[in-house]
Amino acid sequence: MSTIVRVAARGEGVAEDGRHVAFAAPGDTIAADGAIIPGAHHAVPPCRHFPECGGCQLQHLDDDSWSAFITDRIAGALAAHGVSAPIRPPALSPPRTRRRATLHVEPSGRIGFTAERSHQIVDLHECHVMAPRLFALVRPLKRLLPTFRAKRRVDVHLTLADQGVDILVKGVAPEGLAHHDALTAFAQEHRVARVAFDDGLGPETRWEPQPVTITLGGIAVPLPPGAFLQATAEGEATLVAAVREGVAGAPIVADLFAGLGTFAFALPGRVYAAEGARDAILSLKAAAGRAQRPVFTEHRDLFRRPLTSAELNRFDAIVIDPPRAGARDQIVQLANSHVPTILYVSCNPNSFARDAEELSKAGYTLDWVQPVGQFRWSTHVELASRFSRSPA
Repeated sequence: MSTIVRVAARGEGVAEDGRHVAFAAPGDTIAADGAIIPGAHHAVPPCRHFPECGGCQLQHLDDDSWSAFITDRIAGALAAHGVSAPIRPPALSPPRTRRRATLHVEPSGRIGFTAERSHQIVDLHECHVMAPRLFALVRPLKRLLPTFRAKRRVDVHLTLADQGVDILVKGVAPEGLAHHDALTAFAQEHRVARVAFDDGLGPETRWEPQPVTITLGGIAVPLPPGAFLQATAEGEATLVAAVREGVAGAPIVADLFAGLGTFAFALPGRVYAAEGARDAILSLKAAAGRAQRPVFTEHRDLFRRPLTSAELNRFDAIVIDPPRAGARDQIVQLANSHVPTILYVSCNPNSFARDAEELSKAGYTLDWVQPVGQFRWSTHVELASRFSRSPA
């Protein structure tokens, strides 16, 4: 007999003797024949598709053990790079709050997420992570998309915008009057905000009765098809609150990898926003102009042309929210700067820890980390953090 003491990075339970046991939770007992005897933290998975569906890996954990998993992932990554910091309790998004999701559709009509570690599509009959307004379109899309006679798998990006559900279909495009009529009837019946298709040449909107927006910081921002958005409103609110706390009192702030302006529009004072995606930065600029907000925008690839330490020194605080790989070259410039405060938002504890080590060696202190569990029952971990440097 052996007891599960923690959960590994990929979701397996780790026993006292070092064994990794799939779908075991902390406190479970592993019998001699390998059977799992559930403990106090072992939850009954609510979805019929678990564990086949790759959308969730941790439905067998209760919230306490999921929180502990998130905290351990961050603490372990930091410890591997010789960094430590106070880690706050994780903010967990509730079930059925995901406002964006990417589904896969086969020519046969099968639609859903891929199976865990497989390309096989799990045909969804229920989902406990997607917002109900997104899931309500799964069956109608299952009927609509096969009529377009795609010869290969297509992807469907669903996003809950201010006006309703925004749909971007990649890998096929409607042709002819019959497809146009079917699409129009679908959009009207289900009151979708927009339908766009991308068959390889970029998104082309086929239905948009009114301009589609997403409200960020109280400002309606034009939403490009397929644009990045924080996965849940609850997760976004936690990240924004942490960033606002961290930059409190800073009159001039730079927002790097600004996207549509999730943080830029929530920050007080003057803001410089840099983003490499052209559609996103144009939306941010247009929204700032209409709202007369003091946000200066720049279309800038921060991987190829990071802000130099001299440029960074003009700001009182820096907000940086890079992709999963982190921002090594930009971090090097930040490490050589004299910026007093850095707010680092990350969706990858490993790249974050690597960059945290670089900043720590340069004299920055990691003051705190706020974990966020936006991807319900997933091994995906996000966080916001603050680094500070004492005046020279």
